[in-house]
Amino acid sequence: MTTTSAPIHAPATPVQHGMTPIEIPAQPDAIELGTGQPPEASAPEAWHSEYGSMFARNVSTATLTPVLPDPAKATGTAVIVAPGGGFMSLSMENEGWDVARALADRGVAAFVLKYRLKPTPEGLDDFAAALRSMLAGPRPSHRHDPATALRSLDVQIADARAAFALVRSRATEWTIDPERVGMVGFSAGAMLTVATALVGEDANPAFIGDVYGPLAAFEVPEDAPPLFIALAADDGLMDPSGFPLVESWRAAGRPVELHFYEQGGHGFGMYPKETTSTDWFDSFVSWMRMHGLLERAEPTSP
Repeated sequence: MTTTSAPIHAPATPVQHGMTPIEIPAQPDAIELGTGQPPEASAPEAWHSEYGSMFARNVSTATLTPVLPDPAKATGTAVIVAPGGGFMSLSMENEGWDVARALADRGVAAFVLKYRLKPTPEGLDDFAAALRSMLAGPRPSHRHDPATALRSLDVQIADARAAFALVRSRATEWTIDPERVGMVGFSAGAMLTVATALVGEDANPAFIGDVYGPLAAFEVPEDAPPLFIALAADDGLMDPSGFPLVESWRAAGRPVELHFYEQGGHGFGMYPKETTSTDWFDSFVSWMRMHGLLERAEPTSP
């Protein structure tokens, strides 16, 4: 367990600031998950650029985009990647495609989950105002009450379950061992990842990664998957109560590894920062290797 700590400092941030509307990028490999549209959907899907990265919002149709490794180095392990964005947007590049490509380079089949979101104002200026209002307001109840958190994610958990079902149904085609399908999420995507592991029923991830996501205590079953956690001490959204999630996993007798970096802020993802938080990905890969997930496995029928 890495536990480097220090007083909170302002995080290093990418150079470009501000949201700029962009055209929806081509996503020819995206597969619709067939989970329908949420009843409250109103504005059409829209994309914008911020911090030099691409974000989606008003997502009402869930998709899964495969990013597959070279067959010569495929390990048989797969990871569903859940970007963050407060369930109001999705950091599709920094916490999605970039992560998936890096995993594929290590022989891991990756699948970027574009899950359905809460509706936001259609105009980008109005969306920015709504986002500022949310961040300036009191901490939402789902940030500190596990039961409320899990009840609020029915739509997104349905998308995650559909993603796991799709990956396992095509395991032979994609050279995947259906028993080695895990999930990693960032911020809100990490909340979805933990929720999927705890109440996702047939999703049953083999392992999970929580990157600057929830730290609250949950009721953890004795068959919970191994858990990897990474976050920075200067994360302004970090729960000040410490690491109850770690203790919940330990109390259940389940494997958990925590990397607590001095600096990195919130949302560091795959950005090349001059902080040790940038090492999280290599640590995640080493953790998977320790669990035997990077050893080449022959795929079996789901």
